[in-house]
Amino acid sequence: MKPQPHITVILKNIVSATALTLALGLSTPGYAADARPWLDKSLNADQRASLLEKELTLDERISLVHGPMAMIFMPGMKLPEGAIGSAGFIPGIARLGIPAQQESDASLGVTNPGNARPGDTATALPSSLSLAATFNPDLAFKGGAVVGAEARSRGINVQLAGGVNLARDPRGGRNFEYAGEDPWLAGNIAGAAIKGIESQNVISTVKHFAINDQETGRNFANSVISESAMRESDLLAFQIAIEKGQPGSVMCSYNLVNGAYACGNDHLLNKVLKGDWGYKGYVMSDWGAVKSTDFAVKGLDQQSGEQLDKQIWFGEPLKAAVQNGAIAPARLSDMTHRILRSMFAAGLFDSPAAVTVDKTANAEVSRQAAAEGIVLLKNDGNLLPLAASAKSILIVGGHADAGVLSGGGSSQVTADTHQLALPVGGEGMMAAFNRMNFHMSSPVKALKDRLPNATIRFDTGRYPAEAARKAKDADLVIVFGNQWMAEGDDAPDLNLPDGQDALISAIADANPRTVVVLQTGGAVSMPWLKKTPAVVEAWYAGQKGGEAIADVLTGAVNPSGHLPVTFPVTIDQYPRATMPGLGLPEGQVFDVHYDEGADIGYRRFAALNQKALFPFGYGLSYTKFSYSDVKVTGGDKLTVSFKVTNTGSVRGKDAPQVYLEQTPAGPAKRLIAFSKVDLAPGESTTVSVTADSRLLSRFDDKANAWSQSAGRYAVSVAHDAEDAGLKGAATLPAATRKP
Repeated sequence: MKPQPHITVILKNIVSATALTLALGLSTPGYAADARPWLDKSLNADQRASLLEKELTLDERISLVHGPMAMIFMPGMKLPEGAIGSAGFIPGIARLGIPAQQESDASLGVTNPGNARPGDTATALPSSLSLAATFNPDLAFKGGAVVGAEARSRGINVQLAGGVNLARDPRGGRNFEYAGEDPWLAGNIAGAAIKGIESQNVISTVKHFAINDQETGRNFANSVISESAMRESDLLAFQIAIEKGQPGSVMCSYNLVNGAYACGNDHLLNKVLKGDWGYKGYVMSDWGAVKSTDFAVKGLDQQSGEQLDKQIWFGEPLKAAVQNGAIAPARLSDMTHRILRSMFAAGLFDSPAAVTVDKTANAEVSRQAAAEGIVLLKNDGNLLPLAASAKSILIVGGHADAGVLSGGGSSQVTADTHQLALPVGGEGMMAAFNRMNFHMSSPVKALKDRLPNATIRFDTGRYPAEAARKAKDADLVIVFGNQWMAEGDDAPDLNLPDGQDALISAIADANPRTVVVLQTGGAVSMPWLKKTPAVVEAWYAGQKGGEAIADVLTGAVNPSGHLPVTFPVTIDQYPRATMPGLGLPEGQVFDVHYDEGADIGYRRFAALNQKALFPFGYGLSYTKFSYSDVKVTGGDKLTVSFKVTNTGSVRGKDAPQVYLEQTPAGPAKRLIAFSKVDLAPGESTTVSVTADSRLLSRFDDKANAWSQSAGRYAVSVAHDAEDAGLKGAATLPAATRKP
């Protein structure tokens, strides 16, 4: 959520005053405590919200449905009165005891945009894509709880988290903020993180609803997709995340979907979200995503970051529309009821106990998540883990002497470990804000700490020939390859920028014992892969990333990450080799045709019989795991049980995956279950999973229901999406399920 155009509007509307006078509401007599029945905790959130909502005046209702940014990004700006400094602010109503909503970005930690809270730092978690690579919802919950507790300790009660858009294109600028390409994995990981945030008496969002799958022209891209495909892919990820996490708010996106802006999309917001799914929370806009007052009728409940819109549509224009009958008063009451209900459900009215933040413990959660998300992609000759006897190691590139890379944009956390910021530049209004940030957790220092008997040197990699000369004299080389991704921009291709592919190739030519450590926002190409015996994907590893990388490289942690996205051989394996919207003038609406439908990533690869560079679900370990005793039972539900055995010599974690392979209609490929197990050498455990019926069904848009055909369903228990695995099958009856 970074600033959009409309500079004059920003200067004109920097403090949204309508809300302030009404928020205080001091001219109205107060209530005695026993005259506030909505404070009765024995009532449910809906009942409490109904009791309170009917006490609101028209002006008070209006004050709850719009609000400004609460950050300073231009000279002369001031924070709104009552705001602590964060992404957004909705004033409270003192006479009724309604607290202000202090809204902060994002999923990876509590941000401090523009140093709005001078000197405030927070725990920086790894990227959401790294978290998805853990295949561990329990760890996602712990990360969410860290974010929620740190938010509440600052007085923040709305966390703009829960990114669950699917990675349809590996070049997507915000893929690192999301949880991969599969709806079951993404929904479960994001849902667990949301649940963790909400467990700390903080409202979490889920975002960006919906089909917001590219950054190029994100304000004008029209996502064109069929109803059934949408339900079986992107919307299913949101539906699962909402079911698992129970977020208090859904944030709608900038783009259009099938011709209507997402924040004013009656079909998405009213029919699907609030109708079919029965969602009881409120829909807030992304910052600068509101185009007109009638978005209220189409399902939007709150205009956020209003300075970035051309007008404060949900202020005086909405009030006038209610007064003249253009918008029913009942609709405005529904908007405020939904907001209040989420506030009650999260405990915002109930004076939750003060939070004591244990920064050391939170940093350890970040380290654990980073280590478990690291994916070992290649390890020929068991070059890893590094032998403790290694004497001469050269580390090259990636600013690994300073820290670990993080993604850019509104999710950027100012970490407790501080950070190094390198200007990226560029053109346009955002050029001054483009900075490549490194959390000060140096892999070089961490490796020196873990390998005290080795001589470890560092070369910046600026001059490949000089780095290659040094590489010849080393026992082993570790070269870092960085891809900085940020909100607002997609990558033009899958190459590592700044000539890093050539650097890696030169290093590998000079020393065949070369380990590549990637710090990327998603999939990248690897033209040097045949030359390099070991490759590790570390993603954006958070404030303890250097230590986590060193732990995996040295074997202190056995890698157990698995790819949440497909790594293609070439971008030509994807349906849109040229990014839609490139080169178009600002403001021109253009179509993005998602003709692949629900076949995203590995599903499309399977349908077209394509082979990936590294498939979805792939990840190596320093030990070996085998599967056996697969049993598949049918009837009302499809249940799969199997045994996992650690057949290697060291303890490790595995992420067994269950894929649908065949339905009565023909071949299929879909992840229907996964687990995470921790086993000692020789140890076995039995895993039993039950498939969600939606993963076995097709969405019938004419019947507006999930339809499961009667017949035989074949599955595989596999290590990744291209692994043949162990097969099994069962028979299921015909069934339908509400949407």
